[in-house]
Amino acid sequence: MSGPARTDAGGAGGRRGTPPHVPGPRWAADPLDELAGRLGESAAAAVHPDEIAALLESDGMTDDHIRLTYGRENSFALAEDLFARVPRAYPEPEPPRTAAGPWDVGLTGCLLRGLVFALPGLAYVLGAPFLAGPPGDGSGLPAGTDVLLVGTLAGWAWNQALAHRAYAWLGAGDRRSASRALLTGAPAGALLGTAGALAVAGPGDGGATAFAAAQALYQGAATALLVLGRERALLSALAPMTAGALLSLLYDVPSPARAVLLAVSGAAVVVLAGREVLRAGAAPGPGARGRRTGAGRGRAGRTAAAPRGPSLLRSVPYAVFGLATGTLVLHAVLRNTLAGEAASGVVAAPGAVALTLSMGPAEWLLYRFRRGCDAGLRRSTTPRAFRRAATLVLGRCLGAYVAVLFALLAVTTLLWIGAPVPDPARATGLLLIGVTLWTGLLLQAFGAVTTAATVCAAAALLRTAALFAGPPVPAVAAFAVPVVAAVVLTALVCVLLGRATAHRP
Repeated sequence: MSGPARTDAGGAGGRRGTPPHVPGPRWAADPLDELAGRLGESAAAAVHPDEIAALLESDGMTDDHIRLTYGRENSFALAEDLFARVPRAYPEPEPPRTAAGPWDVGLTGCLLRGLVFALPGLAYVLGAPFLAGPPGDGSGLPAGTDVLLVGTLAGWAWNQALAHRAYAWLGAGDRRSASRALLTGAPAGALLGTAGALAVAGPGDGGATAFAAAQALYQGAATALLVLGRERALLSALAPMTAGALLSLLYDVPSPARAVLLAVSGAAVVVLAGREVLRAGAAPGPGARGRRTGAGRGRAGRTAAAPRGPSLLRSVPYAVFGLATGTLVLHAVLRNTLAGEAASGVVAAPGAVALTLSMGPAEWLLYRFRRGCDAGLRRSTTPRAFRRAATLVLGRCLGAYVAVLFALLAVTTLLWIGAPVPDPARATGLLLIGVTLWTGLLLQAFGAVTTAATVCAAAALLRTAALFAGPPVPAVAAFAVPVVAAVVLTALVCVLLGRATAHRP
C-alpha cells in the first residue's frame, strides 16, 4: 500500500504532507561581516590585532558572548580574524592648523624688536660731541671709551638677569610680582652701570660719565618696556633721537639741539616705562583671591599667601651669558681698534648696527627651529630619524641667520657714509660671533643657559686675556676663539637638542 498523498498547505498545486514554510530570521551569512561593518574605520585603521581586541573589550564583549555569537575562542582570536578580513585604510594626516600654535610667531613683531635693539646705538652718533676728549692712553681706544664699555657691559649683564626674573613671574601669571621686580631692579641696574662707569672714569671723562649714566637709566627702562611687550611705545619714544641722529649724518646739528633730543627721548622712555610698570603692578596677583577668601579664617587664612618666586640664583647664568656675549660682540666690533690700528667709529658702526638688527630675525628663526622640530617629532618614527630631522632644521635656520647677518652687514656698510668695506678677517669674525650668539640663544631658550654661558664666558675670557699678550697672540685669538666657540655651541645644539626629550612641552 502506498503512502499518503501529499497536499500543499495552501491548497491547490501543492503536494500533501509538506509542512508550511515559516520565514526565518534574516541573519548575515557570517556574523563576522556584520561586526566588521559596524567597527568600520576603527578596524581599518588598526596597525595590530591587539588594537581591535582592545576595542572589542571596550564594547563589553565577553569571551562567552564571542564563542556563542561568532564561534571564536576569545577576543584575540576574533580580532585576528577581523584584522585579516578588513583592508587597511589609515586616515589621512590632519590638515594644517588654522589657529596659531605656540611657535607660530609673526616676523613683523620680531623685526620690530630688532629695530628697537639697534636704534639706541644712534645715540652715540647724536652725542658724539659730548664724548670727545683728549687722546687716549695709547691702548688703541679713544678717551672715554673704557667708561662707556664698562657701563654698557654692566647694564647688559644686570638687565639680562632682571628680564629673566620678570619673565619668570609673568610665566607664573603674576604680573604684580613682575612689576615689583622691574620697579626695584631697573633703578638698581642704573646705579650699578653708573657706579661701574665712575670707577674707571678719569679727570677728562666727565661727558662720557654723564652719557654712561643716562645710558644705564635707559637700559633699565627699555628692559621694562620690552618685558611687558611695549615695543611700539619704546619705538615711539626713540623717534626724536633717531631723527636727530640721521639728520646729524647730513648736517651739523648744534650741540644744544643734540642735548635736547637726547633728553627728550630718554625722558620719554623712562616715563613710559614707569607708567607701564605701575599699570602691571595694579593687576591682581594669583594669591590675591586666596588672601581675600582666607581673611578671618585664622590659620587657614594665613596659609593662603602669595607663591614663592623664582630663586635669584637661577638668574645668575643669564647675567653671565649677557656679560660674556656683550664682551664678545665688543671684541668683534672693535677688532681693529683693539688691535692698535688707527680706526674711527665709522669702521665699527656698520658691524654693530648689523649685529643688533639681526637680533630680530634671530628671534624669529628660534621660533622656526622649534616649529620645525615639532614637525619632525610628528614625522619621525625612530630617535635617529628625529636627530636627522632636527639637524636639518638647525642647518636651515642657522644658514638663514648667517645669510641675513651678511646681508645686513653689506647694507649698513653701503649706507653708512664714509664706512670702508670690511676686510675678510673682520667680516668673518662678525659672522662667527653671530653664529655664537644665535646658538647660545637657542640653548638658552631650551633651558641650557648654564652650558651656553660657560662656553661664551670662556671665549670672552680668552679674547680679553689675549689683548695683554704679545703678537701674534691677539691676531690668532681674534680668529681662533670665535671659530672654536661657534663650533662647540653648534655641536652642543646638535647633541642636546637632537633628543626628542628636549622638545617636550
